[in-house]
Amino acid sequence: MRAVVFEEFGGPVRVREVPEPAVPRDGVVVRVEATGLCRSDWHGWLGHDPDITLPHVPGHELAGVVEAAGPGVTRWRPGDRVTVPFVCACGRCPACARGDQQVCENQQQPGFTHWGSYAQYVALHQADVNLVALPDGMAYATAAALGCRFATAYRAVVSQGRARPGTWVAVHGCGGVGLSAIMIAAALGARVVAVDTSAAALERARALGAAVCVDAADTGGDTAAAVREATGGGAHVSLDALGSARTCAASVAGLRVRGRHVQVGLLPGGATAVPMDRVVALELELLGSHGMAAHAYPEMMRQVAAGVLRPDLLLGDRIGLDEAPAALTALSDGSPAGITVIEPPR
Repeated sequence: MRAVVFEEFGGPVRVREVPEPAVPRDGVVVRVEATGLCRSDWHGWLGHDPDITLPHVPGHELAGVVEAAGPGVTRWRPGDRVTVPFVCACGRCPACARGDQQVCENQQQPGFTHWGSYAQYVALHQADVNLVALPDGMAYATAAALGCRFATAYRAVVSQGRARPGTWVAVHGCGGVGLSAIMIAAALGARVVAVDTSAAALERARALGAAVCVDAADTGGDTAAAVREATGGGAHVSLDALGSARTCAASVAGLRVRGRHVQVGLLPGGATAVPMDRVVALELELLGSHGMAAHAYPEMMRQVAAGVLRPDLLLGDRIGLDEAPAALTALSDGSPAGITVIEPPR
């Protein structure tokens, strides 16, 4: 099959012929119809993820068709249209027994623990636990946007952030996950403050339901104060959807009394300064959000099918596999507007 491959961290990324994946006993091989270009893949290419061994094929947001199923699979057969969370859970550990598959102790992640979906085919483990059927009429490109950014944003806003109608939700970073969070929070009836340095990103955030847009470049370095002013005392829920020391600290500092900070963006590079004096004084909650388990998808899928949530509006460019290496490395200069989808050749 053809796949995007890199052989050294931060090194050249190329499309070349590689062996097709073997079918896991309890898993499937999926023919990839669409896969998202995600900043997490960029982190992997730069060597920020310890699970990656070289050479490597990135890609973890995907949708496609089951090509083959292992003998231990009971729920899926060739021809089924599917997507999958980026965390493929084992289904057996204590975390899975609690229903917390997104933090499975023995998790597999395509594009990280094994070769991913920037390819014509990808292997997925424990299919009966992890695969999600696509509703009739859902396009593969739309479904590919769900597995990481949209589903992660959904759980971050709804379950971890516990946003409610009328509450203020601040979203720091209006890339794919941030715009997803804005759409989801607005659909809940929350009032959203979008924070970014890009005028184009903020314009898109407003179109997706943001009530207030804050250009972080115009705040004199005090984004948190701008958020507190816009919300009349601070956000009830704030998400760092970018993943930097600056946006993390600003998200925490922009909360009101007993507010909740949800860290969504990855924070490579070790320790991050957080205003813990404010955390103590205001009794703030600091939470992480790491994807969403397959069993939690039905309500999100119902809202997508009903048109309440429109992940298709978040889509940006559609590119072929040959264009993917340049698109991946270009993330070093910033994220594109919208979610770029790679469509491998059939």
